[in-house]
Amino acid sequence: MDKLVIEGGKSLSGTIRIHGAKNAALPILAASLLAAGKVQLSNVPRLLDIDVMLDILDRIGCTTLRDQETVVVDTSSANSFHVPEDLMGQMRSSIFLMGPLLARFGEVAVYQPGGCAIGERKIDLHLRGLKALGAEIEELEQQIICRAGKLKGTDIHLDFPSVGATENIMMAAVLAEGTTIITNAAREPEIQDLQNFLNAMGANIIGAGTDTITIQGVSQLSPCSYTIIPDRIVAGTVMIAAAATRGSVTLTHSNPAHLSSLIHVLKRAGVQISAYNDIINVSCMSRPKAIERVETSPYPSFPTDLQSQVMVLLSLADGFSVMKETVFEGRFKHVDELTRMGADISTDLNCAFIRGVKRLYGATVEATDLRAGAALVIAGLAAQGKTIVEQVHHIDRGYEHIEQLFQNLGADIHRFSPLPKSLDLAN
Repeated sequence: MDKLVIEGGKSLSGTIRIHGAKNAALPILAASLLAAGKVQLSNVPRLLDIDVMLDILDRIGCTTLRDQETVVVDTSSANSFHVPEDLMGQMRSSIFLMGPLLARFGEVAVYQPGGCAIGERKIDLHLRGLKALGAEIEELEQQIICRAGKLKGTDIHLDFPSVGATENIMMAAVLAEGTTIITNAAREPEIQDLQNFLNAMGANIIGAGTDTITIQGVSQLSPCSYTIIPDRIVAGTVMIAAAATRGSVTLTHSNPAHLSSLIHVLKRAGVQISAYNDIINVSCMSRPKAIERVETSPYPSFPTDLQSQVMVLLSLADGFSVMKETVFEGRFKHVDELTRMGADISTDLNCAFIRGVKRLYGATVEATDLRAGAALVIAGLAAQGKTIVEQVHHIDRGYEHIEQLFQNLGADIHRFSPLPKSLDLAN
């Protein structure tokens, strides 16, 4: 397994371009199945999760071609509604294929999806929404099969504003007969991006970004070209890293409006931030201030995907902070790793109590999931001495060459890959 080696203590400085959003690209790639023909997508990040989705599309009969950040998917030859079990086990976002495949073929067969172990993430809301549209659900021991002769629009209320369920229902409903109204819908920017993509293909959707989305079914969609929005979580990670290392960084190709909750938190911590159009400037020349309480919640509140990264900043702040996690119950696994680096953090159920220390110290730590891994990289950049971050494959799911990203800002960070056994002289 690859590992990252970081010599910490250097302030980040410079300008960085933010790549496309993984959490927008994945459902949009799935949604390309709704139109037979060639869909061209720009600003697609080069990530492990994207590779898995493209592999799935290839396995069900599509033809995919990638050239740097442009991906072309020809769905005209798609001939299977069975999502491969081995690939579903690698990525939770493979569940996005349920809605499009059901709408296109009238049937879909999937398995329980894999991904990061950050707590229980049931797909009940997905299944309930598809059932409300007219699908028959058969749950076998491992496999889930959905069938529908013709999907019909209806009113669907989500018990929780699930991003994945909202997007899956949207994709299934675009070709349904009649009108579908989703209430208590998730409001994330990635849902707005999916709406814009579907509308570019000829769908009739309004309301994404609010808690009520209305989909007027259409008879067919046509392929289009589309550009993915920038990744707000990658942008947020860079902003936090700049503050934690007492640096000064400019982000381009970003969207400040998508980061309003983080900007508010960072300003409370004493970080200087200015934004104009798609540019964000971040600087922090002195020790950050503690924040009495930060609580994660669905968008537009503070995102769970930035909780672990902000915890690193608060572990270096002057004073006592409390972080409450309300979205995923298993998202404090990074705490043990941070305490190994000298952080003073204790947890009780879904709350972390953080007493800021003056410095962190390098150590060998393990990325337990995608965002926890990013947090450990930030900790290593800010720490005194050498940090080794293991299990880097988790980080590669959401950050495009994270070591190059931070090298471009002056960090001393390098990736090391183990030698193949045939080249390992010790064997």
